[in-house]
Amino acid sequence: MTAPYRPGPPPGARPGPPPGIRPAPAVEEVGETRHPAVDAAVRAMANAEALAPADQIAQYEAAYETLRETLASIDQT
Repeated sequence: MTAPYRPGPPPGARPGPPPGIRPAPAVEEVGETRHPAVDAAVRAMANAEALAPADQIAQYEAAYETLRETLASIDQT
């Protein structure tokens, strides 16, 4: 017995979130945090959308590291 045919997305369609999942707010909706390092990391992640996927990874990793270090410094105070 075979599984029923389920068509995929049309050619060129971009995948979206699963039904019932609200996408993350746009950077404009989040606003400034008034912490320069966090604001720069958020902007870098938003700007990464325009890059090739291989280049996005480096941007996301750098933003992650910045946010991790910032949170660690907050925990130490």
